Amino acid sequence: MTARLRAPGLPRAGVFLVLGTLFCSAIIVAVREAYGYPVFQDGGITTNAQNAILLLSLLIAPLWFLVGLGAFDYWFYWAAGKKTRAEDHSSHGATSWTDYFRVNTDHKVIGIQYVVTSFFFMLIGGLLAMLVRAELAAPGSQFVNANAFNGLFSVHASLMIFLFIIPVFAGLANYVLPLMIGAPDMAFPRLNALSFWMLPIAGIMMTASFFAPGGSFSTGWTAYAPLSTSAPIGQMFFTIGVQFAGASSIATALNFLVTIITMRAPGMSFWRMPLLVWANFSTSLLVVIATPFVAASQFFVLFDWALGFNFFRAEKDGDVLMYQHVFWFYSHPAVYIMMLPGFGIISEVLSVKSRKPIFGYRMMAFSLLAIVLLGFTVWAHHMFVSGMQDWIRIPMMVTTAIIAVPTGIKIFSWLATMWKGVLHLDTPMLWALGFLTMFTLGGISGVVLAMVPMDIYVSDTYFIVAHIHYVLYGGSLFTIYAGVYYWFPKMTGRMFDERLGKIHFWMTFVSFNATFGPMHLIGVKGMPRRVADYAEEFAAWNLFISLSSFVLGLSTLIFVYNMVASWRGGPRASANPWRSLTLEWQVSSPPPIFNFDRIPTVVGGPYEYGVPGHVHGILEPAEQARPKQTAGASSAEEGA
Repeated sequence: MTARLRAPGLPRAGVFLVLGTLFCSAIIVAVREAYGYPVFQDGGITTNAQNAILLLSLLIAPLWFLVGLGAFDYWFYWAAGKKTRAEDHSSHGATSWTDYFRVNTDHKVIGIQYVVTSFFFMLIGGLLAMLVRAELAAPGSQFVNANAFNGLFSVHASLMIFLFIIPVFAGLANYVLPLMIGAPDMAFPRLNALSFWMLPIAGIMMTASFFAPGGSFSTGWTAYAPLSTSAPIGQMFFTIGVQFAGASSIATALNFLVTIITMRAPGMSFWRMPLLVWANFSTSLLVVIATPFVAASQFFVLFDWALGFNFFRAEKDGDVLMYQHVFWFYSHPAVYIMMLPGFGIISEVLSVKSRKPIFGYRMMAFSLLAIVLLGFTVWAHHMFVSGMQDWIRIPMMVTTAIIAVPTGIKIFSWLATMWKGVLHLDTPMLWALGFLTMFTLGGISGVVLAMVPMDIYVSDTYFIVAHIHYVLYGGSLFTIYAGVYYWFPKMTGRMFDERLGKIHFWMTFVSFNATFGPMHLIGVKGMPRRVADYAEEFAAWNLFISLSSFVLGLSTLIFVYNMVASWRGGPRASANPWRSLTLEWQVSSPPPIFNFDRIPTVVGGPYEYGVPGHVHGILEPAEQARPKQTAGASSAEEGA
């Protein structure tokens, strides 16, 4: 048997990271000395030299880290004309936990790397939120000053958006999407691995900004210019970290698009794809089109900050509002980047747990594409009080209201799917039902905010904080929990503790509403967001909110314990514990290394529970010779 080759891992990557930093420092010293700018003064390094060294290290050292990790080895060998590594798939699959700490080209390993890493940064972001709520438990200064407080909520929001919600959906899709369409892997396995390893670089940068001279970035996750162009060096940790997170997101989206378009199994037409595949197809279109805009906005900030450009400096004829237009042209579609994959997850869970086909399957797919198109027409509703031209408010108000229509189609379709279904109220189903409730409430407040007078009245108050958390926590995170519990048996080969799963749900559901529900009230009464101190009249509600948020944080620890303990020693999972019809459940748990022993041939639609004469599954060679209707009818009876 051929010995399993070991790809370079973290130790070599760490060495290369140090070498990259030293290389950047040497370049800065040499260039500044050559041009007569002092590097050493009064027995130490000047502040300008420190900033230059740190900035160049943030740009270049991570690339050295990736080189040391082995992310570019194959491409380097190929470009140099050397013999590349034998295609023995030595870097494919995992035989032990250590294989998750190196470059791996198996989409299932990468999916788990994504999910675990994203939850790690979610825990850090949640801890920062607990510190924010501890400071806000009473008026006055409790634990941190105003600048540190600004850094806490800025890093919290950035980690939750760029390092948790967006990538965790990519992780779940990385694992199950090739299985769902009958593909052996993603279209570009090496690019898939590279897209993951850019993610922890971004997360470490944002978290490490607390150790930068002058403190972490404190301009919020929006990093509005011109404030961000004159902020301390910590702002660059955000600016460059977003570039790595965005590059990761674009690479993953391109991989999904090519995989979905070109690698579907025989018989898997577009109208036989599960809605999770449709959701990720739509999301990938959004990512590829929109993400370059946030990259551009941060490059402009970098040029203003480091090179003295004047894109956003009003005193130098820069256009301050241009930043907001460019940023929000990405960041409102980003809301749907954080929602559409969850819509797909809920469709999978509700259909299986209701034992019914999805109601209006084609309309659901069309509504996903409609959200993609409409998502680019609503960005300026974030700017109703920015001082932009008045005439643009009305069309943005209208398009914001219209985009609720395709979302409403989904809500009614999910309700119709459950109507007269055989409901299984286990943990994944509870999270799906919780999502329906919370997201509907968040959507209603979103329609309210679309109205210009209401938006102006509650702008920059806690009403906005409540809305965004009902949409992204009650919407996105509830679907993430539903997806993790639903595919946990497939990913690990183990069953989770159902009792702990239900405790986790109810504890989260109650404490979530107790935390963010009252924010609507104090927001309407005028409590501003992003402040470390507030008027005495809001003290009682803020204490209640803070206590509820601590319970919400504790509920997450139940989830972590359940996942870790169940993965280590939970009961063995069967291939299809939920009796689902989609392809990922037709193979073992966990799946074989290349997913299928033979290329599957797909017949029937993805959600045909209880429909006579229909099936969605794998035709074995012996079955392919039979009449299609006979094979379909017999398999449908087994699936139902």
